[in-house]
Amino acid sequence: MKNRNLWFVPFMALISMAVFGQRGSSQAEFKNLQIAQMKTTSVVFPYPIKSIDKGSSQVLIQKAKGVENILLVKAGKENFSQTNLTVVTTEGNLYGFILNYDEQCPDLNFLVQSASALNGDIVFTLDNENQKKIQQYAQLALMKKRKLSGISKSKFDISLRLTGVYIHQDVIYLRLLLGNKSKINFDIDQLRFFIGDQRKSTRTASQEIEMSPLLLTSELIKIPERSELSLVCALPKFTIGERKYLTVELLEKNGQRQLGLDIKDHQLMDLEILGAL
Repeated sequence: MKNRNLWFVPFMALISMAVFGQRGSSQAEFKNLQIAQMKTTSVVFPYPIKSIDKGSSQVLIQKAKGVENILLVKAGKENFSQTNLTVVTTEGNLYGFILNYDEQCPDLNFLVQSASALNGDIVFTLDNENQKKIQQYAQLALMKKRKLSGISKSKFDISLRLTGVYIHQDVIYLRLLLGNKSKINFDIDQLRFFIGDQRKSTRTASQEIEMSPLLLTSELIKIPERSELSLVCALPKFTIGERKYLTVELLEKNGQRQLGLDIKDHQLMDLEILGAL
């Protein structure tokens, strides 16, 4: 069969679960998802995906390349038996889905809201508690009044600006301001972070070191016309060598507008240490 090279993600033991209060009430919160064999369903979560568990090997799953909060789902076999899918995101939420086979009318795009989480009586491990602390410090960085200036890029009436750099222990928090002065919504495809050489006309993948965000404070769906979006990205602590940049790249979905903001090492050194909460 075609397009069956999706990889499978094993479920990681991130949480220990107490018994849900009432089985029926938990089941009622599961979302029905119609998937097909010849079409891919994109499930967009509000935060990066931490772990995944699928109830059947007849379902294929894969995180979208270059992003952490989009899961690609499709059927590996025609008319598979109904099964389930469970996803845990980095802010500590648990989401559940009932998967049904429907080749004619599958759900092509499914936007998940935080309010639909199945958290119930979950008891989180230390790993997820650390994620909660990262989220709290990211919100603290978002509210800080101190703003950097002069680190920005604009094109096509779209702007990308670094307004703050913060650190707590082994996590760096970048505060970004995404602007759209145009009359057309900017639908976000990706927001990438990577360390690379000085920007050239052609840049190969071998010259880049991809940085996977630990957390983003906002859902990256779109920047509405004539508006701004402020967010904080948490990244593992890193350093940059000579003639290297940290590049923040903003890509438009189904469009040609894209921006790349190169941040030099000395600009990242102008950071603020976040104290105790």
